Amino acid sequence: MTNINKKKITIALICGMLGCLCFGGGDWLMIYGDPTPSGVLSWLTAGVAQIPQWRYSLAMALSFPGIILYGTALFAIQNFICEEKARRVYHYFNAFGLTPWVALHLFYVMILSLFSWMNGNGYEGEATAVCEGLFSSFSWFVLVSEVLMLPVFIYWFYLQIKGKTVFPKGYAFTNVLVIFAILKAIQIVMPVSAFRIGFTNGLMSESMILWFGIMLVFVHMKILE
Repeated sequence: MTNINKKKITIALICGMLGCLCFGGGDWLMIYGDPTPSGVLSWLTAGVAQIPQWRYSLAMALSFPGIILYGTALFAIQNFICEEKARRVYHYFNAFGLTPWVALHLFYVMILSLFSWMNGNGYEGEATAVCEGLFSSFSWFVLVSEVLMLPVFIYWFYLQIKGKTVFPKGYAFTNVLVIFAILKAIQIVMPVSAFRIGFTNGLMSESMILWFGIMLVFVHMKILE
């Protein structure tokens, strides 16, 4: 590959995949269970009401190595970009985009943990209303986080489709957002189950691990050479 250290990029992409396992594992830990909804929010379920608090602690703890490993891969990917100016733009988009990952994870962990705790400590009647009210008050936070997270992936698609990376233009359609859309379509037709709700909650991590994996295959198949 042109001006790219194959060993270093391989290590970085593997780090990214491990980061996906950390975040994705946390996503499954904090929601996997009986998918019967308790109210308006489909993810406040009967299963969540029974999840022990250690699962939320572990889900949150996994996000710290997860974000470091994610960042290692996402910053390394800028080495695939041909132009220095484009690399700098990608670098800053990525820096801003990584900011909300842990914050958004914490946001959902706190609400789910509170819902579980209230259901397990005699506040079953109030749990749904309190947690739905909390989410409603801060729902703007989810939108702001997505606004910060998405530009780096959109910009990566633009760079690839314009031939500004070492990848052929067609590989723009291996973008993580395209993979996410495909997995989302699969998720929609899945039967309602504990697996479906876990799969849904981990969609971004599942999309990312496939994206990193595709790039890793490209590197070792020497398609970029």
